[in-house]
Amino acid sequence: MARDTSDTTPLTRRAELIAWFAAGEKPREQFAIGTEHEKIPFYRDGGAPVPYAGDHGVRALLEGVARETGWEPIVDSGNIIGLAGAEGGAISIEPGGQFELSGAPLPDVHATVRELQEHLDAVARAAEPHGIGFLTLGMSPRWTREETPVMPKSRYRIMAAYMPKVGSLGLDMMLRTATVQVNVDFCSEADMVRKMRASLALQPVATALFANSPFTDGRPNGFLSRRSEIWRDTDADRTGMLPEAFKPGFGYEAYVDWLLDMPMYFVKRGDTYHDVAGASFRDLMAGKLPQLPGEFATVSDWANHASTAFPEVRLKRFLEMRGSDVGGPAMIAAQAAFWTGLLYDEAALDAALDLAKDWTEAEREAVRATVPRLGLATPIAGRSLGEVAAEALTIARTGLQARARRDAAGRDETVYLQPLEAIVAAGRTEAEDHLADYEGPWRRSVSPAFAECVF
Repeated sequence: MARDTSDTTPLTRRAELIAWFAAGEKPREQFAIGTEHEKIPFYRDGGAPVPYAGDHGVRALLEGVARETGWEPIVDSGNIIGLAGAEGGAISIEPGGQFELSGAPLPDVHATVRELQEHLDAVARAAEPHGIGFLTLGMSPRWTREETPVMPKSRYRIMAAYMPKVGSLGLDMMLRTATVQVNVDFCSEADMVRKMRASLALQPVATALFANSPFTDGRPNGFLSRRSEIWRDTDADRTGMLPEAFKPGFGYEAYVDWLLDMPMYFVKRGDTYHDVAGASFRDLMAGKLPQLPGEFATVSDWANHASTAFPEVRLKRFLEMRGSDVGGPAMIAAQAAFWTGLLYDEAALDAALDLAKDWTEAEREAVRATVPRLGLATPIAGRSLGEVAAEALTIARTGLQARARRDAAGRDETVYLQPLEAIVAAGRTEAEDHLADYEGPWRRSVSPAFAECVF
């Protein structure tokens, strides 16, 4: 989850909320790629989770990464909870200690891969004295929710108290899952809508391709992407396939109205997070929030509220692809290449929209409900999602070839699609490979994951 913003400019009119999104528009030549990923820490000796405090805890790890990188600490109530880089990147900790890199906006996938490797190298150097490793799985495979440490972040305490009121799995989402996201730019409202519709419709394809969370509480959980299934029972007010995006006339205004209908979590004033969970942003704009009478909305409040929406594709001042389990470095790079290829070339975007243009809302919802369990075998409009994935990868490859962004060795960005093309060719996800290992060489134990599924 992103670092909270700080801008006390008052917001009094709905038009200002709409303008905040429109301000994210960029010329095409300035389009960038931002890659975010979470990874679950554990102690290499025994595979236990890593608490926040202590000589070898998450706080000590963050301090070590700060020394390695020179990044500035982010502090909440006296606790270091993240690091801010000079070029726009940041490191944060998720509620269960998941270590997240929010990458800087970069010009191509090659640059994101270099950023990722530099980050992983710095984190490895900082983690080594503490005996800490990191899983490349989308969900912690062994610890129960009760065994998972809770990080001391004020906003998470508010969310943790509210989550059980609106879904049965929100705490699992917060404490035990790990994802990879790609952020892409748009040049106009119409461009945003096209990219939103294409990426929402095809988000289950990414969920299938990146499925990598088949274990919970030390055994198979019946899903290929349990992380994706958990999101289906987290909070219906702020998650899902955003059917509004496919309605005629969708744009910034409709998304703003959806956010205004979405209950708030908190209001931050100074260093204090005020619990207003369930309250209306409209009341805050009018100065009538019961918990904070006389307080009016600011730009920070709106940005923070927008960051607590969790649809499969989220609009901020860019678009976030949110449907995938984390994997190893090659899969993180593949995620960036997949969406860059589909969305940053006009012909590819046309083809991506065409691929899903005849799907109905009911079909999109059915795919979303089924893909966590069936992955590439999920049916859609008389086909399998694996067939759709093969076409989507061909489109992405064509889009990346058209971009023609080359590294020092002369390779274009298509090189990063190879892990996904291998998955489609085999018809098997990483999750299915792990399940086969569990039944075979792992001898029905998840303990080998702490040696084999690691960064």
